[in-house]
Amino acid sequence: MTNSTIELIHKHGSVRNYKSDPVSREIIEIIVAACQRASTSSNLQMYSAIATTDQAKRTRLMSLCGGQKHIGGAPVFLTWCADLNRLTRACDMQGYTHEAGYMENLLLAVVDVSLVMQNAALAAESLGLGFCYIGAIRNSPQEVIDLLALPKQVFPICGMTLGWPVESPSIRPRLPLEAVLHWDTYNVNDEEYLKAYDQDMIATGIYKGRQVSGGEEKAEKVYGWTEHSARRASQVIRPHLREVLQKAGFEMK
Repeated sequence: MTNSTIELIHKHGSVRNYKSDPVSREIIEIIVAACQRASTSSNLQMYSAIATTDQAKRTRLMSLCGGQKHIGGAPVFLTWCADLNRLTRACDMQGYTHEAGYMENLLLAVVDVSLVMQNAALAAESLGLGFCYIGAIRNSPQEVIDLLALPKQVFPICGMTLGWPVESPSIRPRLPLEAVLHWDTYNVNDEEYLKAYDQDMIATGIYKGRQVSGGEEKAEKVYGWTEHSARRASQVIRPHLREVLQKAGFEMK
């Protein structure tokens, strides 16, 4: 059983090569208006998006995000932010004190941002646009905050390049359904599914030329998704985020 929405979802692939054609303000507004229809906790709508079309600013964002060329090459860069500032202003208007400093509020805002980003992604793809999420917006969050003049209690969660794709993106396989869908209780005995996924990802050629390190005991192992993901999961990534979040007004009590 399927329909056009499900088929569109299954066609998703990240786009990193864009035409020089601009994306109009009207289209950006259509996409963001669609993203606003996402579910939101208690209708608090704890998110904001900054659309950057200025070439100089996009070049600066490219530098702050690890030099990824598609950031400068895409006609639009969207910075999706957790936003508690608007609620603080609402509280000020009505004579309340906003208890913004608790971890729950940050989690609610991050969930809200995630939901609206995915709505925006589907809306963009339905219009023939391509996009790529940019987690590297968190490499230098304070610099991004300064560049975009984000007020207190607004924090960049994820970036998104947006534009007209030069070609259709490649579609990577995902984990087997059995590895992510659990019935009644969580099943940790999924090694066979992970091994099968290793082979699926190897077949795409994405890991070509990469090797498993670790000496003779790993000599017969293949470099697949589990090796690639285990390497990343064993690294400390962006340890500075707590400090910048706290400076931005997210106390995480």
